Amino acid sequence: MGATEIIFIFAVYLLLFGAKGIPSLAKTMGQAVRTFRNATEDIQREILSEDRPKPRDFSNVRDVTQPRDQREEQPVNVGDGPLKDAPEA
Repeated sequence: MGATEIIFIFAVYLLLFGAKGIPSLAKTMGQAVRTFRNATEDIQREILSEDRPKPRDFSNVRDVTQPRDQREEQPVNVGDGPLKDAPEA
């Protein structure tokens, strides 16, 4: 919003509510700016916080698009547990 639009809105407000409405307008605008600033700071704090969960590593997932007889049998990792040896057939 440019300066021209703000001046136009202020002039319309002045015509509708008179000079006595200017303090309430200033108070309302101040509260709105304060609320917006607090919200942006909260969002920025949440984004930069260190306690976010780390992204999971899916590098050890087998390629299931190959037929079973062409896959190399590798140790199986189930869930978040430790890497276990492949079951003996």
